[in-house]
Amino acid sequence: MNASTRYNRQIILPEIGEDGQRKLAKAKVLIIGAGGLGAAVLPYLAAAGVGEIGIVDHDVIELSNLQRQVIYKTSAVGKYKVEEAKAMISEFNPGIKVNAIAEKLSGKNAISLFENYDIIVDATDNLSIKYLINDACLITKKPMVYGSIFRFQGQVSVFNYQDGPTYRCLYPEENNKVLNCEDAGVIGISVGIIGMLQANEVIKMILEIGEVLNGKILVYSILNNEQQKYDFDKNQAFEMNEIEFHKKYNSDKNHVQEISSEAVLNEIDADEVLFLDVRNEDEFPKVNFKNGIQIPLMNLENEIEKLNTNQTIYVFCQSGIRSKTAVELLQKHQFKNVKSIAGGVLKLKQFLKEEIKIEQ
Repeated sequence: MNASTRYNRQIILPEIGEDGQRKLAKAKVLIIGAGGLGAAVLPYLAAAGVGEIGIVDHDVIELSNLQRQVIYKTSAVGKYKVEEAKAMISEFNPGIKVNAIAEKLSGKNAISLFENYDIIVDATDNLSIKYLINDACLITKKPMVYGSIFRFQGQVSVFNYQDGPTYRCLYPEENNKVLNCEDAGVIGISVGIIGMLQANEVIKMILEIGEVLNGKILVYSILNNEQQKYDFDKNQAFEMNEIEFHKKYNSDKNHVQEISSEAVLNEIDADEVLFLDVRNEDEFPKVNFKNGIQIPLMNLENEIEKLNTNQTIYVFCQSGIRSKTAVELLQKHQFKNVKSIAGGVLKLKQFLKEEIKIEQ
């Protein structure tokens, strides 16, 4: 298949041309997350002819994903996102290379993965992972194309580009109390718009055209079609080397233990176990454990005296994100026997309908 025919409509743009198309073909881009943002970024980079695209995600497709992760079919529910994304893109544009990496990004694999690519795209909705991406980009000297959604508003920026500001320059505090899409809600159009804006920043960097959002953050609201662009400066005080990176992300102290829903099944009647729900009170479904207590994550530190440091505590939220943050908080307060229930209520309700009362 003739490449010049496939890409003709962009090659005729004087800012791109044949030279620009060759730059795209040589580029290597790594997308972290194959959810809503990733599903918007990926097709446009592939369509433009970016030569090699890696996709990192360890999750499988759920029915609730299809409302915003529009590259997946209903028949793909239960399959790995990265494998389905690779299959779709390989059929869509067989002239590019797609690497499906069915792993969870961590301190153990981030640096080695990032070293193989030119640009890193943050398509996640997990704040702790965003800091990890930022710090690994600093170590490997790669630009980070940031995207974030909260309900009807989105943000886009480019960090660590040409020694520019980083994510920590804009958000120095690691605040993990912000809700993700699963917990806060999201409409698919939001992730589509922000994902395409991220893809646009990637292509501008590869082609070296236009004005990259370096030291600038674009905030867009789909409810009123308003957008603002704010400048921010680099914080010279923050630096990180590889030793500090591994100490921060690979220390056993930072490890949050999890327990599976299947394992919980064996302990729901154990008197020595407390089930701690850190969701907000208006969240459904309600799960009524015999030994259960609800303390929303935002209130947990102020109400921590309600808990016994010596008790075995299993923490859960809607999807398993906030519960990990709660476990970290409890560990800092000398709680020793705490675990996060993997997958949260969304996973729990698949196993426990017969054993406990679940109100939809």
